[in-house]
Amino acid sequence: MRPTDARADTATVPGCTPGTGIGRSSGTDAEDTLDLRLPEEFLALCAEADTADRDELLDRVGDWGRIRTPAGAFHLVPVRCERDLPLISGWMNDPAVAEFWELAGPRTLTENHLRAQLAGDGRSVPCLGVLDSTPMSYWEIYRADLDPLARHYPARPHDTGIHLLIGDAVDRGRGLGSTLIRAVADLVLDKRPACARVVAEPDLRNTPSVAAFLSAGFRFSAEVDLPAKRAALMVRDRSVRDLL
Repeated sequence: MRPTDARADTATVPGCTPGTGIGRSSGTDAEDTLDLRLPEEFLALCAEADTADRDELLDRVGDWGRIRTPAGAFHLVPVRCERDLPLISGWMNDPAVAEFWELAGPRTLTENHLRAQLAGDGRSVPCLGVLDSTPMSYWEIYRADLDPLARHYPARPHDTGIHLLIGDAVDRGRGLGSTLIRAVADLVLDKRPACARVVAEPDLRNTPSVAAFLSAGFRFSAEVDLPAKRAALMVRDRSVRDLL
């Protein structure tokens, strides 16, 4: 389920950036410019602060932990390109996945897609889905209210979106997708108390995906015209969670 545009609108969180004019005097002569070198410890603290800010937008997805499902213990592990790119790129080149994600081809296509999120402000976090210690799916947990998707529906603060793909063909078509979607939606609602709704926007043509979201407790809200597809807007409300 390809995002509306996972590579767009990735503004940088304000932080301590070396080389932005710190140490320049109010004079106009080059000789008046002070050559200050910031201590390495200070730069490290700035980098840590930027990382903390990025993590906070989605309440530290990497710390959400495991959830028990009928299929086994499942958890989300934030992607590291150096470790995970070969696996994810291989999945993207599966024709059934490529039809909707459109990232088939050289590994650099998937790498660029991942790095755009990893270098952004934290509004979208790419993750591996690990089931009983086996990486078997790819997920993007994102702030739907801060995403281009918000231009196409009445977004609410802290709406959280999910994109996913099941990696291996043997794991598809047997209800596992809906089991994991339900589990991840539960994780979002458990770990993000400010979030009242989990949303998704699968391609309308992807009927197995739409069906999986319906089986996972999402409701069909509307058809929306997005830049790359006509999508089914799916919504899971916190208020009905106990009824599912």
